[in-house]
Amino acid sequence: MKYLKTLGILGGMGPEATSYLFNLIIKNTKVKKDQDHIPVVIFNYPQIPDRTLNIVENGESPLLYLIKGMKLLEKAKADVVIIPCNTAHYYIEEINKYSTLPILNMIELTSKHVKEMPVKKIGVMATTGTIRTKLYQRNLENLGLEVVLPTEKEQQELVMEAVYGKRGVKAGYKKEPKRLLKEISQRLSERGAEVIIAGCTEIPLVLSRKDIPVELVNPMEILAKAAVTYCKR
Repeated sequence: MKYLKTLGILGGMGPEATSYLFNLIIKNTKVKKDQDHIPVVIFNYPQIPDRTLNIVENGESPLLYLIKGMKLLEKAKADVVIIPCNTAHYYIEEINKYSTLPILNMIELTSKHVKEMPVKKIGVMATTGTIRTKLYQRNLENLGLEVVLPTEKEQQELVMEAVYGKRGVKAGYKKEPKRLLKEISQRLSERGAEVIIAGCTEIPLVLSRKDIPVELVNPMEILAKAAVTYCKR
Protein backbone atom coordinates (compact mmCIF):
# COMPACT_ATOMS: atom_id res chain seq x y z
CA MET A 1 0.00 0.00 0.00
CA LYS A 2 1.32 3.44 -0.95
CA TYR A 3 2.41 5.64 1.95
CA LEU A 4 0.20 8.70 2.38
CA LYS A 5 1.10 11.67 4.57
CA THR A 6 -1.29 12.49 7.40
CA LEU A 7 -3.14 15.78 7.16
CA GLY A 8 -3.89 17.79 10.28
CA ILE A 9 -6.76 20.28 10.32
CA LEU A 10 -6.73 22.97 13.00
CA GLY A 11 -10.39 23.88 12.93
CA GLY A 12 -13.34 25.18 14.86
CA MET A 13 -13.16 28.70 13.37
CA GLY A 14 -16.04 27.97 12.88
CA PRO A 15 -17.04 24.32 13.18
CA GLU A 16 -19.31 24.30 10.11
CA ALA A 17 -16.49 25.67 7.96
CA THR A 18 -14.23 22.89 9.26
CA SER A 19 -16.81 20.25 8.35
CA TYR A 20 -17.22 21.83 4.92
CA LEU A 21 -13.46 21.71 4.32
CA PHE A 22 -13.29 18.03 5.29
CA ASN A 23 -16.03 17.25 2.77
CA LEU A 24 -14.13 19.19 0.10
CA ILE A 25 -11.06 17.06 0.82
CA ILE A 26 -13.09 13.89 0.31
CA LYS A 27 -14.70 15.21 -2.90
CA ASN A 28 -11.34 16.27 -4.34
CA THR A 29 -9.62 12.93 -3.74
CA LYS A 30 -9.61 10.48 -6.64
CA VAL A 31 -10.27 7.06 -5.15
CA LYS A 32 -11.40 3.55 -5.99
CA LYS A 33 -11.63 2.36 -2.40
CA ASP A 34 -11.55 3.68 1.18
CA GLN A 35 -7.83 3.07 1.48
CA ASP A 36 -7.10 5.61 -1.28
CA HIS A 37 -8.24 8.49 0.93
CA ILE A 38 -5.60 10.43 2.87
CA PRO A 39 -5.40 10.06 6.67
CA VAL A 40 -6.84 13.14 8.37
CA VAL A 41 -6.66 14.30 11.99
CA ILE A 42 -9.13 17.07 12.85
CA PHE A 43 -8.84 19.19 15.98
CA ASN A 44 -12.10 21.12 16.11
CA TYR A 45 -11.32 23.84 18.65
CA PRO A 46 -14.13 26.45 18.73
CA GLN A 47 -12.80 27.88 22.02
CA ILE A 48 -10.06 29.68 20.07
CA PRO A 49 -10.74 33.41 20.68
CA ASP A 50 -12.15 35.35 17.76
CA ARG A 51 -9.38 36.49 15.42
CA THR A 52 -11.09 39.62 14.12
CA LEU A 53 -12.04 40.71 17.66
CA ASN A 54 -8.37 40.44 18.63
CA ILE A 55 -7.14 42.41 15.61
CA VAL A 56 -9.81 45.13 15.51
CA GLU A 57 -10.75 45.60 19.18
CA ASN A 58 -7.68 44.21 20.99
CA GLY A 59 -9.67 41.24 22.29
CA GLU A 60 -8.05 38.11 23.69
CA SER A 61 -5.29 36.77 21.45
CA PRO A 62 -5.88 33.39 19.80
CA LEU A 63 -2.14 32.75 19.45
CA LEU A 64 -1.63 30.47 22.48
CA TYR A 65 -4.72 28.46 21.50
CA LEU A 66 -3.46 28.09 17.93
CA ILE A 67 -0.06 26.93 19.21
CA LYS A 68 -1.79 24.44 21.53
CA GLY A 69 -3.72 23.10 18.55
CA MET A 70 -0.53 22.69 16.53
CA LYS A 71 1.14 20.83 19.41
CA LEU A 72 -1.82 18.46 19.65
CA LEU A 73 -1.65 17.77 15.91
CA GLU A 74 2.09 17.12 16.24
CA LYS A 75 1.36 14.52 18.92
CA ALA A 76 -1.26 12.99 16.62
CA LYS A 77 1.53 12.52 14.03
CA ALA A 78 0.23 14.92 11.41
CA ASP A 79 2.75 15.62 8.64
CA VAL A 80 1.25 18.93 7.48
CA VAL A 81 -1.47 21.27 8.76
CA ILE A 82 -4.18 23.38 7.17
CA ILE A 83 -6.24 26.04 8.95
CA PRO A 84 -9.77 26.69 7.63
CA CYS A 85 -9.82 30.33 8.75
CA ASN A 86 -8.46 33.13 6.59
CA THR A 87 -7.95 35.57 9.46
CA ALA A 88 -5.99 33.01 11.48
CA HIS A 89 -3.29 33.16 8.80
CA TYR A 90 -2.26 36.50 10.30
CA TYR A 91 -0.66 34.49 13.13
CA ILE A 92 1.22 31.92 11.04
CA GLU A 93 4.60 33.59 11.37
CA GLU A 94 4.34 33.46 15.17
CA ILE A 95 2.93 29.93 15.16
CA ASN A 96 5.92 28.75 13.13
CA LYS A 97 8.25 29.80 15.95
CA TYR A 98 6.69 27.14 18.19
CA SER A 99 5.89 24.33 15.76
CA THR A 100 7.92 22.34 13.27
CA LEU A 101 4.86 21.27 11.28
CA PRO A 102 4.52 22.88 7.84
CA ILE A 103 1.32 24.87 7.26
CA LEU A 104 -0.20 25.14 3.79
CA ASN A 105 -0.99 28.83 3.45
CA MET A 106 -4.50 29.33 2.07
CA ILE A 107 -3.96 33.03 1.34
CA GLU A 108 -0.82 32.42 -0.74
CA LEU A 109 -2.33 29.45 -2.56
CA THR A 110 -5.44 31.43 -3.47
CA SER A 111 -3.45 34.45 -4.64
CA LYS A 112 -1.30 32.28 -6.91
CA HIS A 113 -4.43 30.58 -8.25
CA VAL A 114 -5.99 33.94 -9.14
CA LYS A 115 -2.75 35.06 -10.80
CA GLU A 116 -3.19 32.20 -13.29
CA MET A 117 -6.63 33.48 -14.27
CA PRO A 118 -7.03 35.97 -17.18
CA VAL A 119 -8.06 38.80 -14.82
CA LYS A 120 -6.50 41.90 -13.28
CA LYS A 121 -9.06 43.34 -10.82
CA ILE A 122 -9.88 41.12 -7.85
CA GLY A 123 -12.73 41.70 -5.42
CA VAL A 124 -12.21 40.48 -1.86
CA MET A 125 -14.95 39.69 0.66
CA ALA A 126 -13.43 38.91 4.05
CA THR A 127 -13.70 39.73 7.75
CA THR A 128 -12.51 43.10 8.94
CA GLY A 129 -9.56 41.33 10.59
CA THR A 130 -8.44 39.90 7.27
CA ILE A 131 -8.94 43.24 5.51
CA ARG A 132 -7.17 45.31 8.19
CA THR A 133 -4.11 43.03 8.18
CA LYS A 134 -4.02 43.18 4.36
CA LEU A 135 -3.52 39.42 4.07
CA TYR A 136 -5.01 39.26 0.58
CA GLN A 137 -4.16 42.79 -0.55
CA ARG A 138 -0.44 42.30 0.06
CA ASN A 139 -0.26 38.94 -1.69
CA LEU A 140 -2.38 39.98 -4.68
CA GLU A 141 -0.67 43.33 -5.19
CA ASN A 142 2.76 41.66 -5.01
CA LEU A 143 1.60 39.56 -7.95
CA GLY A 144 0.66 42.68 -9.92
CA LEU A 145 -3.08 42.45 -9.36
CA GLU A 146 -5.49 45.25 -8.39
CA VAL A 147 -7.74 44.73 -5.37
CA VAL A 148 -11.33 45.97 -5.06
CA LEU A 149 -12.65 46.18 -1.49
CA PRO A 150 -15.95 47.11 0.16
CA THR A 151 -16.18 50.58 1.67
CA GLU A 152 -15.97 50.71 5.48
CA LYS A 153 -19.75 51.11 5.66
CA GLU A 154 -20.32 48.15 3.31
CA GLN A 155 -17.78 46.10 5.23
CA GLN A 156 -19.70 46.54 8.47
CA GLU A 157 -23.28 46.51 7.21
CA LEU A 158 -22.99 43.80 4.55
CA VAL A 159 -19.94 41.56 5.04
CA MET A 160 -19.58 41.55 8.84
CA GLU A 161 -23.33 41.50 9.34
CA ALA A 162 -23.55 38.45 7.05
CA VAL A 163 -20.92 36.60 9.04
CA TYR A 164 -21.27 37.85 12.64
CA GLY A 165 -24.75 39.38 12.77
CA LYS A 166 -27.60 38.07 14.94
CA ARG A 167 -28.90 36.32 11.82
CA GLY A 168 -25.45 35.70 10.37
CA VAL A 169 -23.69 32.54 9.23
CA LYS A 170 -21.95 31.98 12.56
CA ALA A 171 -25.37 32.04 14.25
CA GLY A 172 -26.56 29.28 11.93
CA TYR A 173 -28.55 31.35 9.45
CA LYS A 174 -28.32 31.18 5.65
CA LYS A 175 -31.00 33.27 3.92
CA GLU A 176 -30.13 36.76 5.24
CA PRO A 177 -26.32 36.28 4.94
CA LYS A 178 -26.77 35.15 1.36
CA ARG A 179 -28.80 38.27 0.54
CA LEU A 180 -26.17 40.56 2.07
CA LEU A 181 -23.26 38.83 0.34
CA LYS A 182 -25.03 38.90 -3.02
CA GLU A 183 -25.49 42.64 -2.56
CA ILE A 184 -21.81 43.37 -1.86
CA SER A 185 -20.77 41.01 -4.69
CA GLN A 186 -22.91 43.04 -7.08
CA ARG A 187 -21.33 46.28 -5.90
CA LEU A 188 -17.77 44.95 -6.21
CA SER A 189 -18.58 43.73 -9.71
CA GLU A 190 -19.95 47.15 -10.66
CA ARG A 191 -16.62 48.65 -9.52
CA GLY A 192 -14.73 46.45 -11.94
CA ALA A 193 -13.99 43.26 -10.00
CA GLU A 194 -13.60 40.46 -12.56
CA VAL A 195 -13.56 37.74 -9.92
CA ILE A 196 -14.37 37.79 -6.21
CA ILE A 197 -12.49 35.88 -3.53
CA ALA A 198 -14.65 34.40 -0.77
CA GLY A 199 -12.03 35.39 1.78
CA CYS A 200 -13.90 34.19 4.87
CA THR A 201 -14.47 30.48 5.35
CA GLU A 202 -18.13 31.05 6.23
CA ILE A 203 -18.93 32.72 2.91
CA PRO A 204 -18.92 29.55 0.73
CA LEU A 205 -21.39 28.00 3.18
CA VAL A 206 -24.10 30.31 1.80
CA LEU A 207 -22.80 31.74 -1.48
CA SER A 208 -22.00 29.94 -4.73
CA ARG A 209 -20.91 30.90 -8.24
CA LYS A 210 -24.48 31.03 -9.56
CA ASP A 211 -25.41 33.67 -6.96
CA ILE A 212 -23.11 36.43 -8.20
CA PRO A 213 -22.38 38.16 -11.54
CA VAL A 214 -18.69 37.14 -11.73
CA GLU A 215 -16.53 34.13 -10.90
CA LEU A 216 -16.41 33.25 -7.18
CA VAL A 217 -13.01 31.99 -6.05
CA ASN A 218 -13.29 29.60 -3.10
CA PRO A 219 -10.04 29.46 -1.06
CA MET A 220 -11.33 26.42 0.82
CA GLU A 221 -11.53 24.37 -2.37
CA ILE A 222 -8.06 25.51 -3.42
CA LEU A 223 -6.72 24.56 0.01
CA ALA A 224 -8.44 21.16 -0.06
CA LYS A 225 -6.92 20.30 -3.44
CA ALA A 226 -3.46 21.43 -2.33
CA ALA A 227 -3.71 19.35 0.84
CA VAL A 228 -4.65 16.20 -1.07
CA THR A 229 -1.81 16.74 -3.55
CA TYR A 230 0.70 17.30 -0.73
CA CYS A 231 -0.34 14.18 1.19
CA LYS A 232 -0.34 11.94 -1.88
CA ARG A 233 3.03 12.93 -3.31
